[in-house]
Amino acid sequence: MNNEMKKQAVALRYDAAKQDSPEVIAKGKGILAEEIIEKAKNHHIPIQEDASLVELLSQLNINQSIPPELYEAVAEVFAFIYRVDKNSARS
Repeated sequence: MNNEMKKQAVALRYDAAKQDSPEVIAKGKGILAEEIIEKAKNHHIPIQEDASLVELLSQLNINQSIPPELYEAVAEVFAFIYRVDKNSARS
């Protein structure tokens, strides 16, 4: 499998009380990406698939804050998570 075909994953963390913007807390390709995804599932963390956003975020370093030019795209991810959490609370 070539690099373009390998699964990629990037995990973000955001605490509005402590941070100005979300930060990358994990990233990886292939087996490492699978482990990140599995850990998220085990902890009931919502997962959104967006290959182009993952490609951009994977260029950042671990613990690096999201740059302003990615705020809008990342805000869409957090809106998705909010909707998932809200729907889960109703169940």
